[in-house]
Amino acid sequence: MNKVLKEKIMEAFSSVLPITAIVLIASVILPMPAGTILEFIVGAALLIIGMGFFTLGADMAMMPMGEGIGVQLTRSSNLLIALLISFVMGLIITIAEPDLQVLARQVPSVPPMTLILTVAAGVGFFLVLAVLRTLLKIPLSALLILFYLGVFIIAYFTPNHFIPVAFDSGGVTTGPMTVPFILALGLGLASIRSDRNSQNDSFGLVSMCSVGPILMVLLLGIFYNPTGATVESHVVPHVETSRDVIESFALELPKYTWEVFSAMGAIVIFFVVFQLVSRRYKGHQLARIGVGFIYTFIGLVMFLTGVNVGFIPVGQLLGSQIAAAPFKWVLVPLGMVIGYFIVSAEPAVHVLNKQVEDISSGAITQKVMNRGLAVGMAIALAITMVRILTGIHLMWFLIPGYAFALILTFFVPKIFTGIAFDSGGVCSGPMTSTFLLPLAMGATEGVGGDLMTDAFGIVAMVAMTPLIIIQLLGLVYGHRMKAEPELVEMPSFSPEELRGVTLFDEVGFNG
Repeated sequence: MNKVLKEKIMEAFSSVLPITAIVLIASVILPMPAGTILEFIVGAALLIIGMGFFTLGADMAMMPMGEGIGVQLTRSSNLLIALLISFVMGLIITIAEPDLQVLARQVPSVPPMTLILTVAAGVGFFLVLAVLRTLLKIPLSALLILFYLGVFIIAYFTPNHFIPVAFDSGGVTTGPMTVPFILALGLGLASIRSDRNSQNDSFGLVSMCSVGPILMVLLLGIFYNPTGATVESHVVPHVETSRDVIESFALELPKYTWEVFSAMGAIVIFFVVFQLVSRRYKGHQLARIGVGFIYTFIGLVMFLTGVNVGFIPVGQLLGSQIAAAPFKWVLVPLGMVIGYFIVSAEPAVHVLNKQVEDISSGAITQKVMNRGLAVGMAIALAITMVRILTGIHLMWFLIPGYAFALILTFFVPKIFTGIAFDSGGVCSGPMTSTFLLPLAMGATEGVGGDLMTDAFGIVAMVAMTPLIIIQLLGLVYGHRMKAEPELVEMPSFSPEELRGVTLFDEVGFNG
């Protein structure tokens, strides 16, 4: 296990290193306080170690729990109870999502818990719909068209200043806590079915759970009508000495420890009840899952402390300094460079790339997938910076973007629709909410823009571009399959292979 943990930490190190180098180089060109840079370096170290612990813990605990619940739901004779379990689990997992907590703290026009509970209810309800879709074999593309049409209709009646927050909430909800569980739940549901479309339907749950929060937060904007709907300017803490840096982390550590403990406590209680009722896991499996929960807890505490103390301030300071300079348009190419490299820092991206390579039998390699997502992220950041500098409203990009993505669903292989819409949640992970969003907020402050309409929306752009990029790759796969069917024949996996190879290969869990 120590060897696997070291591998996870080294993966996190290689992923975070490019962004760390970019920030350090930028700090030489645009001098920043030495204390702030030191905070960033310490935060990066905590982020790397925390991400290593968390990804291993999620593999050991969250994914087998999701797979087990998915299998048990399909075997339940009472559909109502099965759907109730889905709703409660979606609610609990979302409340524990660190990305959502980061976003909620940066929208002071709405109490953080109000926003978190609204988003959690959306995930819970749409997880129920996603489970029903899998069980009833409803085409994913039809539901996506229906729900996104509803999203844009409701957005017409929502105050303009609240629309970016709503779309951002759909992206940050499917983060490092939620994605492993929901992906595993989908595989568990699909593994019981033996029809030819079961493998296709193992994808799509993440995409469904991204729509729910958008709808719920749009409705929140209509009925809650937050007073003023403005975001207060964030003051970057002033630190000078290494002692100040240590004190800043020491002061925040207990707060995030308690937050993670409260969130993880609810998940552990739910798992204990599930185990008492189902008796699904044996002694050695329970021990491994228990260790996984401990790793997840340690990783989340270190991750949240590192990003909140180290990454958020430097991101906002970097954005504000460049935007206030005479060469503020450099934000566009700088944003593209940051976007291109930051995608590799999202832990779930590597898992997604490997799955696509396996499903396409190598027709679309991990290298091609990673490069495609990197280009998509670069485009998303470039558009965001143009929006900040010009004040163009977010909907001028989202409506045609989603329209094009939904049109593509009629032409790509069905499995790529689920992969593409799931990838939006994969790409808009922790690095987006803890570095890119503060960067956009700082840039908006530097040009004197509106934080609610200009800065928020960056997560939405990051979540939208993969829908197009991966489906375009799906078109490539489709054409190659027609030209060389013997070379790119879709592999057929048994339920055991779906569960064992995809979920637990790295940690040796035999569920």
